[in-house]
Amino acid sequence: MKQLTKAEEEIMQILWQLEKANVAGIIEQMPAPKPAYNTVSTIVRILENKEFVGHEKMGKGYNYFPLVKKETYSNQSMNKLVDNYFNGSFKSMVSFFVKKNDLDTKELEAILKEINKKED
Repeated sequence: MKQLTKAEEEIMQILWQLEKANVAGIIEQMPAPKPAYNTVSTIVRILENKEFVGHEKMGKGYNYFPLVKKETYSNQSMNKLVDNYFNGSFKSMVSFFVKKNDLDTKELEAILKEINKKED
């Protein structure tokens, strides 16, 4: 799966949330200062070329929708992060975040409970 740029990912986040939208609808959800219509339209076409987005005709325009699930992309991105920065070790990644974020025992216990729920 291809990686997305920051701008492409921003648009995908909006499409995952809305499930379907035209370019104007995407822009409406973006923070100020809003990008130009042509800019968003170009990024959406790039996302179509990367096979992340599909479209359907709506009147004179198009509605766009995600072809890749958010969970699928998140999973791939996390795996790439672990591979590139933690030599493929999830243990090293978790240890890094525990140290950098100064997690206390209660937070670690809550994380372990969530992990244990997943195993059941």
